[in-house]
Amino acid sequence: MAAIMLQGTGSDVGKSVLVAGLCRALANRGLTVRPFKPQNMSNNAAVTVDGGEIGRAQALQAIAARVEPHTDMNPVLLKPQADRTSQLIVHGKVRGTLGSGNFREGRGALLGDVLESFHRLEAACDIMVVEGAGSPAEINLRGGDIANMGFARAADVPVVLVGDIDRGGVIAAVVGTRAVIDPEDAAMIRGFIINKFRGDPALFEDGYRQIEERSGWRGFGLVPWLRQTVRLPSEDAVILEKRRAQDGDRMMIACPILPRISNFDDLDPLKLEPGVELVMVPPGSPIPAEAGLIVLPGSKATIADMHALRSEGWDIDILGHHRRGGAILGLCGGYQMLGTRIADPEGLEGPPSETAGLGLLAIETRLSQGKTLQQVAGEALGARVEGYEMHMGETSGPGLARPLVRFEDGRPDGAISADGLVMGSYVHGLLSEAGFRAALLARISVKGAGRDYRADVDAALDEIAAELERHVDIDALIALAMDRVAA
Repeated sequence: MAAIMLQGTGSDVGKSVLVAGLCRALANRGLTVRPFKPQNMSNNAAVTVDGGEIGRAQALQAIAARVEPHTDMNPVLLKPQADRTSQLIVHGKVRGTLGSGNFREGRGALLGDVLESFHRLEAACDIMVVEGAGSPAEINLRGGDIANMGFARAADVPVVLVGDIDRGGVIAAVVGTRAVIDPEDAAMIRGFIINKFRGDPALFEDGYRQIEERSGWRGFGLVPWLRQTVRLPSEDAVILEKRRAQDGDRMMIACPILPRISNFDDLDPLKLEPGVELVMVPPGSPIPAEAGLIVLPGSKATIADMHALRSEGWDIDILGHHRRGGAILGLCGGYQMLGTRIADPEGLEGPPSETAGLGLLAIETRLSQGKTLQQVAGEALGARVEGYEMHMGETSGPGLARPLVRFEDGRPDGAISADGLVMGSYVHGLLSEAGFRAALLARISVKGAGRDYRADVDAALDEIAAELERHVDIDALIALAMDRVAA
């Protein structure tokens, strides 16, 4: 089956967005498309239709291809946690951990699982669009590689290299990649795309030609800076920055950046609300006293992040905010932190331990083997909600008598404090629902615009696809993908 792979000259060159845009462009042409990423490392994940988890970027790419996300689209997912280890997810399920001592050999042993997923997907579509991870120029990581050239050569998938001109040095980045990688790896690369260009394309014509001459690879396009990316869920490599409110008429919502923050794309819909200024609070800064709502996000290591929250003094800020009548929302790990106690007796997220929570909800959580992974739908604050659960452990306590969410099958989820100011839930995706968002913002005296976040994302994908149609030789990419079939 036809397939093509985008690899990068480095991390955060825009591969994820380009793969999503290509998936949508190809789908708009009437092709059946499947995205694929052999190995991802991210704490931003989504639950799939087959009850597993994959990287959030691959879930977005599935949406771009107009198909349901499936575990085969990201067969190996590494979720960094405390003590220099990563939880290993294979085919959507936990398979243990990888640490610095066994990372290379452990990763290399997964190539069979990766190819198994790839072959299942390619049998069900016209064309596959594959995303690499990091860069093939990281030749120190070539042994046991399954993310870039190790996969490309095993599956015989032609590669297009993506360079980021916005960060500078793109000529050296592309040509230098050719210089340092193994000749057999270099033979897999059939061309390049220059991404994130600002200004007049004519000014880079000579640079583009120099890359072609010095690398021996053809150029497939010069992609402009895609402003639409701000309307997409945050990418795995996103740099979370502190933002200060610029408009006194906008309500500030603050989110502390915890060391092991996960699924921070849950907050992205708030960025589109005209009455809201979302502030990501970095370590070393207090949570602004003027915030109307504090959101505690998900965490890959809840106890470790609870300790970090206290070491920053953010617990004092949060409790003071509550005493002043401020609202607080906890999502997944953040929900657990709102309770009275978090226990990890089996050492699932680090050494066995327990810690006190913030004590704002009458609940406690005990982490245990087994992971809840399911898509859910129901009602919260009088509005319909859809999303997914992805967590370990069980939460109990009298606070559960006031649930935030009621699922369609009648099951409760989460809790609301007696004063109505503190809310928590295990459901990722709550804030994507316009009705829930409007109800939540009404509680803090912000009139929610009720924008349809999912429709906004879909429209952004169409606009990005249209940009790629204008600036990338997609016909040539399809022909290159088809060469694999002919060979």
